[in-house]
Amino acid sequence: MKHFSDVARVPGDPILGLLDAYRADPNPAKLDLGVGVYKDALGLTPIPKAVKLAEQRLIESEKTKSYIGGHGDPLFGEQLLKLVLGEGSPALVENRAGCTQTPGGTGALRLVGDFIAKCLPGRSLWLSDPTWPIHETLFAAARLKVEHYPYVNTHNRLDVPAMLAALEQIPSGDVVLLHACCHNPTGYDLSRDDWRQVLEIVRKRELLPLFDFAYQGFGDGLDEDAWAVRLFVDALPEVLITSSCSKNFGLYRERTGALIVVAADGESLIDVRSQFASVARNLWSTPPSHGAAVVATILSNPELRQLWQQEVAAKRERIAGLRKGLVDALVPHGLAERFAHIAQQRGMFSYTGLTAEQVLRLRREDAVYLVESGRANIAGLDAERLDQLGAAIARVVA
Repeated sequence: MKHFSDVARVPGDPILGLLDAYRADPNPAKLDLGVGVYKDALGLTPIPKAVKLAEQRLIESEKTKSYIGGHGDPLFGEQLLKLVLGEGSPALVENRAGCTQTPGGTGALRLVGDFIAKCLPGRSLWLSDPTWPIHETLFAAARLKVEHYPYVNTHNRLDVPAMLAALEQIPSGDVVLLHACCHNPTGYDLSRDDWRQVLEIVRKRELLPLFDFAYQGFGDGLDEDAWAVRLFVDALPEVLITSSCSKNFGLYRERTGALIVVAADGESLIDVRSQFASVARNLWSTPPSHGAAVVATILSNPELRQLWQQEVAAKRERIAGLRKGLVDALVPHGLAERFAHIAQQRGMFSYTGLTAEQVLRLRREDAVYLVESGRANIAGLDAERLDQLGAAIARVVA
């Protein structure tokens, strides 16, 4: 008997499939703008110096490989809460905020999805249109009903009025996922005035906000990028936040993230976190230690923290420079105004406005690899080849 004879083959992940195609392309001038990882000027995803120094200290000081507990490394949790919520956050002072370590930001999203399904049954979860594709599949796997609110319109522009109008119609009690900064995949972020309007609707409709905070430090700064999160935490009794250390600490493969909950009071916090630990027990039991120990070491050491902050700032400034450089490269082709939004967006990604047909032409004719939605990983650009890319874009949009 063949037990697996009826098992169907699942198509590969489109972005990882794009990476396979890129690697197989023999063109020496090929350019990977698909996979969402930060790259330096040499096209590498470097290990930050602060991380290497922290790892050296851990090698010398670590005395055990025992489990670290269902909520993870306590020092990691303490330090990450301060990084996300701010040192003087009222939620921290009042002991109504807690951190549960997870395998990456994706693990935090799956944990919160299962928590909502188990403890808040019947609630729908609302995602921006578009959003990170894994949001769709991950929350579906958690058996949540997923709905959408508008975010970017058909002209590839942020549509705040449509977003606000849709939020006004969400049933009371539902969960709304908000990108704290560096919206993935579009790069379009809300202004502070926009965020204040969203907060008032969330408060009025009695919605539960869930922030996906994967790019702290990559937009305008570590504290600046946390502004919306802190606005909501200071104004509302209950907020959920998923945090990732993959990008700002460069710990992609170490799978380091967290699910943060802000509750109305200390007793409620204990109740909710007990559910997090219970759900996590059936997902991964206890989280991995190394990445969290690295983060805790950096954030608790003034010298390492300062070095890390400088490295995050350098990444942020490089990405901003690449955005401006690409728009400047389109000036000779009369396309700078058409693509000016690329310089205005934030974070690693840009919804360029290129069509699927134009993306395929770039791939076929110039070995430039983007996602068919037109999303480009700006952090994958080569500053020395911006003129070449500008000319290629001009050809396919002509």
